[in-house]
Amino acid sequence: MKRFFDAELETFRSHLILMGETSFRQVRDAIKALVEANIALADRVIAADDEVDQLEIKIDDEAIRYMNLRSPIATELRFVIVGMKASHDLERVGDEASNIAKRAVKLAAEPPLKPYVDIPRMAAIALEMLRDALDCFLHLDADKAIAVIKRDSEVDAINRQLYRELTSFMIEKPETISRALELMFISKSIERIADHATNIAEEMVFLAQARDIRHTDELKKSEPI
Repeated sequence: MKRFFDAELETFRSHLILMGETSFRQVRDAIKALVEANIALADRVIAADDEVDQLEIKIDDEAIRYMNLRSPIATELRFVIVGMKASHDLERVGDEASNIAKRAVKLAAEPPLKPYVDIPRMAAIALEMLRDALDCFLHLDADKAIAVIKRDSEVDAINRQLYRELTSFMIEKPETISRALELMFISKSIERIADHATNIAEEMVFLAQARDIRHTDELKKSEPI
């Protein structure tokens, strides 16, 4: 027989998935606003950041109430704690999307420094990592979570490559410094989004296997390029 308050866990899960979908959309739209110089879309991304913040508050409230009232067993406790941690990472993803959108507004007023290739490629990987990490929450797939973690080095490598290229622009053409710096900040935001996806994936391994792989040598990530 199902416990009579299982519906509360399902509500908690659905709010976390909604938060993940919203954060995913925010990042996707922020990158689209950058590439298309779409100020209206960027403004919508910035305005919608409050939606992600409110979902984090709701998830925390639900988790605390559940732990206080329901005396959860070990598996339920892990589920709630991991969900809370994941929501904090998703809130930071939303913040980074807002930061990208704000910089997209600034860059829309100037001619592009270079064709947007590396940043959309970085973002595509980070978004795929985020989507897969959240999928692990639904299916408790530790192997998939570990595959997400290993992809973090791909984003790091593109970020380093882009930094080198933009630094060269600034040295050779000082008039490009402001635009190059904005792109560096955007690249760093995407790198952080991938880090948050990695954090979520690590928590999913803990949820699925009760095994904490953070800050250990047990899981070797791909070699950096």
